[in-house]
Amino acid sequence: MESVAPKVTVVVPTYNERDNLPKIVELLAASEIPNLHVLVVDDNSPDGTGEVADTLAQSGPIPVGVLHRTVKDGLGRAYVAGMTRALAEGADIVIQMDADLSHPTEAIPRMVQTLATTDAAVVLGSRYVAGGAVASDWPWHRKALSAWANFYVNAILRLRVKDATAGFKAWHADTLRAIDVDGVQSNGYAFQVEMNYRTVQRGMTIAEVPIRFEERTDGVSKMSLAVQIESALVPWKLRFSGDAAQPSRVRG
Repeated sequence: MESVAPKVTVVVPTYNERDNLPKIVELLAASEIPNLHVLVVDDNSPDGTGEVADTLAQSGPIPVGVLHRTVKDGLGRAYVAGMTRALAEGADIVIQMDADLSHPTEAIPRMVQTLATTDAAVVLGSRYVAGGAVASDWPWHRKALSAWANFYVNAILRLRVKDATAGFKAWHADTLRAIDVDGVQSNGYAFQVEMNYRTVQRGMTIAEVPIRFEERTDGVSKMSLAVQIESALVPWKLRFSGDAAQPSRVRG
C-alpha cells in the first residue's frame, strides 16, 4: 500500500499583497512538494488581496484556503490564527512565510526534508548560518540592526540560534501543539522570538538551513515603531516570566 505524503500547509499572512500573492502561489506550485497546501490569512486588505485569494482558492494550481479576518491586529495574531486553522485541518507540517517574496520557496524542500530525517522540532530558514545571506541591496544600517537584534535576543534568552528573528520556518504539527501556539501572546517580530523560546524551554531541537533573504519588490514594509518597541521588550518579559529555558540543541 502506497504511503500518503505528509500534509504540508504553508501559512501566508497578507495585508495589501494582491500583486505578490499570485506569484507566491505559482512559486509554491513549481516546488512540486507532495500534498502541499496554502492557507492565506488576510486581514481585510483594502487593496483586494482577500478577493485575489478567493480566486486562487477556486482556480489556483495547488489547493488554497483562505481565512478572512476582520481585525488587523498584528502579524503574530495572524500567524496564530492560521496555524491553529492548519492544525485543525490536519496539517502534519506547517510552514510560515511572509507574503513579500523575501523568503525563497526553493528552500522549502530542504526544510521539510530536515524535519523528516532529523530530530528537529522546527527548521529555520536562516540568513546567518554558513551559506545564508541577506539581500545585497540592504543598506548597512539595516544589516547592522538585524545583526544587533539577533545578538540582543540571544544574550537575553540564550537561544543559541544564528537567526533568532527569522520568520521563515517549518514546524512539525506536534511541536506547535507542544508549545501551545494558541497561547503565544507576542506580535510582530517578537512573535518569532517567543515561538523559538517556547521550543527551547521544552528541550526540543531547533535546526537552521541557509537561505538568501531578498528585499520585497512590491508593497510596503509593515514595520512600525510599536513593533520595534515590543521586539525590544518581549525578550526581557520572556526571560523573567517563568523558569529559565532548558539548554537547546541547535544544528546549523
